[in-house]
Amino acid sequence: MAKQWPVFAVVAVIVSVLGAFVSAGTAASMVTFVFGDSLAEVGNNNHLQYSLARSDYPWYGIDFTGRKATGRFTNGRTIGDILSEKLGSSSPPPYLSLSQNDDAILQGVNYASCGAGILNETGQYFIQRLTFDDQINYFKRAKETIRAKIGEAAANKLCNEATYFVGIGSNDYVNNFLQPFLADGQQYTHDEFVELLISTLEQQFSRLCRLGARQILFHGLGPLGCIPSQRVKSKTGQCLKRVNEWVMEFNSKVHKLINTLNKRLPNAQMTFADTYPAVLDLVDNPKAYGFKVANTSCCNVDTNIGGLCLPNSKLCNERKDYVFWDAFHPSDANEVLAQKLFDSLPSSASAPPSLPPTPR
Repeated sequence: MAKQWPVFAVVAVIVSVLGAFVSAGTAASMVTFVFGDSLAEVGNNNHLQYSLARSDYPWYGIDFTGRKATGRFTNGRTIGDILSEKLGSSSPPPYLSLSQNDDAILQGVNYASCGAGILNETGQYFIQRLTFDDQINYFKRAKETIRAKIGEAAANKLCNEATYFVGIGSNDYVNNFLQPFLADGQQYTHDEFVELLISTLEQQFSRLCRLGARQILFHGLGPLGCIPSQRVKSKTGQCLKRVNEWVMEFNSKVHKLINTLNKRLPNAQMTFADTYPAVLDLVDNPKAYGFKVANTSCCNVDTNIGGLCLPNSKLCNERKDYVFWDAFHPSDANEVLAQKLFDSLPSSASAPPSLPPTPR
């Protein structure tokens, strides 16, 4: 049976940033920790020797600086890259790229990993990837390193005041529940499966808070039923209505969970960003955003054997016409979405950011 590859969960970290400014009402902190899947990844899986969920080869990165693949699952920059530049900072580096005592950790890191899910069994056929639990474990280790560098009081302050971006859950559908040959899709009804996701996510959020996280920004899932890898399952090439309905149910339950945790957990300042409507509008009306094609990808991929843009794949003639780069991930649509969201930021976002501490 064919394997499905990392998923599209567009708008990603950026919408969460908007929520951060609104909820915090202050200038953005330069200390950020990113958790998530392939949309937010910047190269962690490159450091996993046996991972099958990698993009460190052409044609990925063809429109990135140096025209070189970095482990980002797009032809150019992620939305996080674009917003970071507009805010005068750089994207946090992949955690696995840092040496054990690298001072860069004081400015935050990116733990996102292609194939990652809320559930540990999600994406198992990629052999190696960092699940959400794995990412939290690495953050715990990072906090210990930070404590050794700047002392316990300063480390606690840094972690309490940092912003945590979380974008995860798409793989739990595309690389788990929607795969008929995997156990979860056979064992659970969707009602049971979504409750399992929410109960697991509740434990993970609670653990992050115990480790010092306060300002956690979670972005909801986009219309997964409209990505090219799902459209091919439709006889008419249309969006899969049932999948989109499941996604909306998941988003609704996560939103409710976050409201509950904000009341229950001390000092929690969690925000839910609903990305679904914005992404659906881009897919339904690509010409309004300067694109022409949203039902298939620029890289001519075979979704029956994975859906990634492999070195021997054929590219479209006009890359800027396509919303999707491969069967799961957006192309330069990231630029459009990032600009639109940046224009919506309150004026406080342009204030000088606070600086991270220096090691002792």
